[in-house]
Amino acid sequence: MDQRLLQRLPFPQHESTAMQLKNGGRILALGAILAFCIATGRSQTPESVAPAREPSLNESVRQLQLQIQQLQSAIQEIRQESKHYREETLELRRELDATRTKLDAFDRTATTPPDTASAQVKSPPAQGTPASQQPEEKPSLASRVGKLEEDQQLLDARVTEQYQTKVESASKYRVRLSGMLLFNLFSNSGYVDHIEVPGIALPSNPSQTGANTGGSFAATYRQSQFGLEVYGPTLAGARTQGNFVADLFGEFPETVNGAAAGMLRFRTGTIRFDWNRTSLVGGMDSIFFSPTYPTSFASVGIPPLSYSGNLWAWIPQLRVEHRMAVSEASTVTLSGGIFDPLTGEAPQNEFLRIPGAGESSRQPGYGGRLEWSHKVGGQPLILGVGGYYNRENWGFDRTVDGWVANTDWSVPFGQYFQLSGKFYSGRAIGGLGAGVGRSVVFNGSLSSPATTVRGLTSTGGWAQLKFKPSVKFEVNAAGGQDGANAADLRGFLFAPGYFGSDITRNRSEFANFIYRPRSNLLFSTEFRTLRTFSLPASSVRANQLNLVMGVLF
Repeated sequence: MDQRLLQRLPFPQHESTAMQLKNGGRILALGAILAFCIATGRSQTPESVAPAREPSLNESVRQLQLQIQQLQSAIQEIRQESKHYREETLELRRELDATRTKLDAFDRTATTPPDTASAQVKSPPAQGTPASQQPEEKPSLASRVGKLEEDQQLLDARVTEQYQTKVESASKYRVRLSGMLLFNLFSNSGYVDHIEVPGIALPSNPSQTGANTGGSFAATYRQSQFGLEVYGPTLAGARTQGNFVADLFGEFPETVNGAAAGMLRFRTGTIRFDWNRTSLVGGMDSIFFSPTYPTSFASVGIPPLSYSGNLWAWIPQLRVEHRMAVSEASTVTLSGGIFDPLTGEAPQNEFLRIPGAGESSRQPGYGGRLEWSHKVGGQPLILGVGGYYNRENWGFDRTVDGWVANTDWSVPFGQYFQLSGKFYSGRAIGGLGAGVGRSVVFNGSLSSPATTVRGLTSTGGWAQLKFKPSVKFEVNAAGGQDGANAADLRGFLFAPGYFGSDITRNRSEFANFIYRPRSNLLFSTEFRTLRTFSLPASSVRANQLNLVMGVLF
């Protein structure tokens, strides 16, 4: 209010009264303005919207505050851990420097002449220096130095291992390369089916080269092999892994001196899912219901004692393995799966895959195995039983049921000896190497509906005695036999596969010496003898002497 207006009022004009009127006017003005703003805000904001937005906004603020607190806590923990690691690193460096200093002093003392060293040891402490202030060596210095040396050696070994095994892959998962370079120098007496890895002794045939020389001499590098192991991620609690093995034991290239070259051949390859007690395995692998093999580096392209009592094959399959711990030293393993029902037939076409008799049955082969393993003096004692079944269709409703029942064992005798082996009996299992590679025999052309097809019954097995006095040296002696039922062969002149229908029995024995001066270097020599029996009651013999050098990687 203007001061001149106040002076015209009829009541006394005191300074306090004027001040009160002035403050009262200001209060009235502020109240009017506040009332106007409240009224305007209520008219512009619906009452139904305001209460709904307020809780949502408050909740978002609370969540944001909680996340900020958590982030601050995590940052604080990271800072504390980083500080702790820096302190530990500095402490280790100080200890290492102190240890090096003491070791240098010890080395200088050791190189000091005896008189001087003894004088230094016997010299009393300097006068005026309290005994409590004399340098005193910790009693645990030797143990600490030894521990540091052990840790350094372990670190060096791990670095070396990573340097050697690290193979870069596109998936960035670990890949391991392994293999064996194998050189065989051999001499055969007699005529055999395969001069590198003989399995059958055959009568001489004047129409074939070398049949009249009484033997052969050659060398090969084709049994060398290599493989890859890929370690993948964990899926549903299972560790994943894939591997494959190949060699140079494939067909011969059609070129000059191609017999010594060989071509790449795929042997086995699997994908595994491994849980603690259960494994799922799929791929091309050995027959899991009969996994035992003799020991030989003279026969790697084809397993030893093939067609002489050793069941073997590399077959596409899918199987499940479950392991049960019976005790601390005993384990029971149950396996089951399905197979591609191969019958031992040679491919009918070089480029097109035509179904064989087993595949024409439109169902897989079925296999199973039960194995018991027990530790005896630190060595495994293994007993297993297995079986296999498949159905074969040879056309015109000529079906044959193939089956086998087998048992295998590996029994240690003391610290140096081990006895292992296998026995089987079955029918139409030429695809597994039984019946000298023949599943059936027939008396005419398979294209004729009048031809009779008969499943071939066979029985066989092998045994091996191993003497291993040290990890560098071992001696193995083994022998096996495969025999077909002679009654099944009489009157049937034809059989699928590489061998004739007149072979009734095949027998083989070998002895070898294996020496490993280093873990990745081996030398071996092996002598093998073969004897094959045919109708009518005739037999043929053959021998092989094999010298082996190998490098493993």
